[in-house]
Amino acid sequence: MGRRFDVVVVGAGAAGLSVAYGAARLGLSVALVERGEMGGECLNAGCVPSKTFLAAARRGLAWAEVRREIRRAVDTIAPVDSQARYEGLGVTVLRGAAKFIGPSALAVGETSIAGRYVVVAAGSRPKVPDFLAGGVYYTSETVWDAPARPEKLLILGGGPMGVEMAEAFASLGSAVTVVAGPKILPREDAELVAPVVAALRAKGVVFEFLKAVDLAPGGGLVLEDGRTLAGDAILVAAGRVVDISDLNPAAAGIFAWGPAGLRTDRRLRVAGAKKNFAAGDVADPDAVGPQRFTHVAGSHAGVILRQICFRLPGRVSEMPPVRTVLTAPELAQVGCTLDQAGPGARALVQHFAENDRAICEGDTAGLIKLVVDRRGRIVGAGIVGTGAGEMIGMYALAVARRMKLSALAGLVLPYPIRGEAGKRAAGAFLGEKLFAPGPRLVARLMSRLP
Repeated sequence: MGRRFDVVVVGAGAAGLSVAYGAARLGLSVALVERGEMGGECLNAGCVPSKTFLAAARRGLAWAEVRREIRRAVDTIAPVDSQARYEGLGVTVLRGAAKFIGPSALAVGETSIAGRYVVVAAGSRPKVPDFLAGGVYYTSETVWDAPARPEKLLILGGGPMGVEMAEAFASLGSAVTVVAGPKILPREDAELVAPVVAALRAKGVVFEFLKAVDLAPGGGLVLEDGRTLAGDAILVAAGRVVDISDLNPAAAGIFAWGPAGLRTDRRLRVAGAKKNFAAGDVADPDAVGPQRFTHVAGSHAGVILRQICFRLPGRVSEMPPVRTVLTAPELAQVGCTLDQAGPGARALVQHFAENDRAICEGDTAGLIKLVVDRRGRIVGAGIVGTGAGEMIGMYALAVARRMKLSALAGLVLPYPIRGEAGKRAAGAFLGEKLFAPGPRLVARLMSRLP
């Protein structure tokens, strides 16, 4: 049955690389299988190209220069994810498509391997509506290779990729229309989304809050109300789906999977194959659902490594993860929104118009919103404004640790910084209680004591 390993990892994206790295450094024998580019979607077609594109577009670079910048960024980061690096760690890297031939055995071309544990980290692919079949369009995996900047760009999808690409192309001079369905950034707090939409509209981006239902003759899209939108290019940013049919999961006893991913328990064990795990985009954990972020993929690796290397418990958190949209202004959110937080929760809002650093810089758009449960614990936070992505880390820690609002209010921060806005929101809330009639009476009485 070929060579046996402690761990076989299918997919060399963020999740697979993290599992392979951790297991190899801990002395386990590891095989890593990848049929495409090392580094997966994030390095080659997702986070790295898109954020480089945004930065280059804001600098006003021409399209050819933008493409060179993207290539530079990918090539600079690629050695960290390279086959040579992982082979240097002792990982056996196999290039080709993997296919299950048994519960813990796979074939990679003519080579067969088996693992005590198999970790499926096969990623996802762009979701493309059926009506685009046979048409000409770009996705996040192909737009970077466009020979020229489109003059009129139609973006299908109002999620993070859609709005980031809308800003970038508008900054380069394209006329951009976003076909978003009913909402822009639907998973985010509407109060945080509003300044992002306003800024994009100020750049000339047009939003259509309807669905596209067909391709228009000669190019463009037909909307559900019958109108036709003209455009010389279509960018599909309608989310991602999982397709592991080529992996032959049935041979491993795996039947619970679909476009959302491989069904797992919260320990990321695959339903029907308890020594097989799923990680990253391909995982669809019970009570949590798919969470397609590179940083979540890394956390999945930690959950799995705890179990296979140390036999320690590991579970995926049900708390919504930290996430960012790197438009200008940036939007960042972690944990629950007010609607998700349950009875007795309340939101505390502080606008940057009242923040001294923002006033000094003349950049006062945006706000910080904290969500606090009935026991005074921080269970969610959202920020929209300059530097939101950098500020959200402190609140991610607060949410993860169920920190009390009083701990944030008592934190000593340097002056002046934007991060003071959250502390001020906490202080204002606690001040309502501190300066209430009861404490004021106690203070007066105590002040009279000898």
